Amino acid sequence: MISRYDDRIPVLNKHDRYKELIEERGLNLIRHFNSPNLRFPTENEIASLTIINHYWAVGDRYYKLANEHYGDSRLWWVLAWFNRKPTESHLVLGDLVYVPLPLNRVLSFLDV
Repeated sequence: MISRYDDRIPVLNKHDRYKELIEERGLNLIRHFNSPNLRFPTENEIASLTIINHYWAVGDRYYKLANEHYGDSRLWWVLAWFNRKPTESHLVLGDLVYVPLPLNRVLSFLDV
């Protein structure tokens, strides 16, 4: 299974911005992952893919589409990234969602 967190080192954060949260939780610091900057595929790379069109409907979720097309619901982030819609709240009924295939080629664009 390929996770977006593979090979990522957690950041230890003591920033003043989190001071209240750190104190509330009785912590000395917060451990988290920085958000990566993922490269979007070029036009030529996209042209090499098979794209399945899916119209967003009631009950749709990225994790459900990922499970259906990739066999792993944890790959929901691939759909969010490829469609440039980071969360499902960025979608409305009827929006066109692209499902890029094959997965191994899509992930190769990210060096994942």
